[in-house]
Amino acid sequence: MTQIPDTSAHKCVLSLARDIERAGRDMGLPYIAVSADISDPAPMIGPDGKPLAETVFRWLNPDVEYWKDRSFALRASLIQVFRVCAEPFYFHEGRHHSWRTVRALEEINALHNPQDYAAHGIGGAIAAPIHSPLGAIGAVVWATGDAALDVPAIFAARAGELHLLSLKFISAYRDAVQVHGPAEAVEFTRREIQCLKWAAAGKTDAEIATIMSVSVPTIRFHMTNASRKLGVSGRSQTIRLATNLGYIGPA
Repeated sequence: MTQIPDTSAHKCVLSLARDIERAGRDMGLPYIAVSADISDPAPMIGPDGKPLAETVFRWLNPDVEYWKDRSFALRASLIQVFRVCAEPFYFHEGRHHSWRTVRALEEINALHNPQDYAAHGIGGAIAAPIHSPLGAIGAVVWATGDAALDVPAIFAARAGELHLLSLKFISAYRDAVQVHGPAEAVEFTRREIQCLKWAAAGKTDAEIATIMSVSVPTIRFHMTNASRKLGVSGRSQTIRLATNLGYIGPA
């Protein structure tokens, strides 16, 4: 694996990783899994180029190296919850919970098999999903094999702290490893925003032209400008990124 320079950014990541590990030991949830992007099988690594899962964190079953299992994200129930829930939650007595009733969690509870957790040795867990502006989903999971641990009480006392710590950790890591500089602020014209909103609603260029009372070439001009400003190509990428960045609402 390519070694990452020991920059101040990576020292910050390593310090936060140790804070996460320490918090787990203090709570009785010492087994920790982390991911900066659940769609990317590459593990989070430290300044030495080694996976943090091997140097700072440990998992319940030392023989299960989840960060080397490319199909893990397709099987694990926790991963599926990360896709639909953007706030901290916990797993206890076979169900997912949060500080309030979350519809997405209730739907997952109705569908998932609690034995999936038992198969991985998880008796209880607290998880903090981190959804980034560019669409990537990262997460930190604190777990225990002890199903009797009072996870609800721990969550009630420390969920806010754990969420903030996870946000700092995932954000610092993304900044440390990104190849390109941070995205510049994009300023769209009113017409470009209108075109993007109608396109996100599924309208064709011809339909948008009729709605806005302009020509089809004019619509294509605005859409091309929007793509160029975002640094992407293609209608679908432009709409997705503009939506993720909050320039237009979801379709």
